[in-house]
Amino acid sequence: MTLDSNITADQPILTSARLILRPLQRTDAGPLALHTGDRRVAEGTRSIPHPLPPGATEQFIARAVAPDREEDVWVLDGSGVGSSSVVGLLSLKHLDRAQSQIGFWVAPAFWNAGFASEAVRAVIKANPHNARTLFAEVFQDNPASAHVLTNAGFDYLGDAEAYSIARRATVPTWTYIRRM
Repeated sequence: MTLDSNITADQPILTSARLILRPLQRTDAGPLALHTGDRRVAEGTRSIPHPLPPGATEQFIARAVAPDREEDVWVLDGSGVGSSSVVGLLSLKHLDRAQSQIGFWVAPAFWNAGFASEAVRAVIKANPHNARTLFAEVFQDNPASAHVLTNAGFDYLGDAEAYSIARRATVPTWTYIRRM
């Protein structure tokens, strides 16, 4: 695997049985825009707009590889096993007191194949932030993502709400916690 020269040097490359979790590269812009331009992906997140504005993907990549970034973002790269070079994304955001928040999405073509579960478990195993606690939230109309979390050892913490840019609405969420 060849990584472009603009990758994030202090973010580890993680592996699982079928995936390489690697930092974003500028060459990921095309497949990333294709997947995030899908309404189903955008509406499953807080921050992806729909329709996707021109240049949004490139701006996201620039923020994700910046030295002063607010979160680490990994591409779920399945090219090593004959799948796509961008199956989805996983992010890990530093919080205070040795805590981090995990988020993920998988492109619809790869739903129900276990890629999200595999990626979440790889990040938990590596614990790149040395977190004592991980948090996650999913929209309540996305039980598949909740299932990924509970299968990875997360416990239900409570209900909340979050604004979804794509839906232009506040959406009920389930919040989860995992002590490391």
